[in-house]
Amino acid sequence: MVRVVFAILAATAMLAACRQTPQRNDAARVERESAPAAATEAPAPPATGTDPRTPLPEPGDPIDPKSVEAAGQVVQHYGALIEQGRWKEGWALWGSADAARRFERNFRDWADVHLTIGNPGDGEGAAGSVYVAIPSIFYGNRKGGDPARLEADVILRRVNDVPGSTETQRRWHIERIEASG
Repeated sequence: MVRVVFAILAATAMLAACRQTPQRNDAARVERESAPAAATEAPAPPATGTDPRTPLPEPGDPIDPKSVEAAGQVVQHYGALIEQGRWKEGWALWGSADAARRFERNFRDWADVHLTIGNPGDGEGAAGSVYVAIPSIFYGNRKGGDPARLEADVILRRVNDVPGSTETQRRWHIERIEASG
């Protein structure tokens, strides 16, 4: 009798183990099948930690269009456009479309481009204009699959409200992008 009970328990355990194996195999199959999709996802943004390039917090109140925070929004908008491959639309955020096209050449061998920005510096006045530098990191993957990264300062400019200035000149625009370190 003890042998029969032992045989039943052993058979039950074996059946339970057999039932679990397909579940593990299904989980492994799902993981393998989802792996290619994960490879097409955007790479994670660079870690910021205590880096002065800490991403901007979301604004709580309306932003003054003359403020450095508004300049930050221009850079965020630019980043969204280039991430979608809408480079020509991004040129409109520059003071010079030629300068924008020259900068775009840096990414000819990149498969994808993403942008994270840090806190804008203080605005500095010069000859009727205000300039602000925003630390930024362009990152993504090269067409061969290798990760890519470019740290830069995005320099924005707006003309002060001086007689003869146009509304377009009084808006923040990208003046240039300077690679850093």
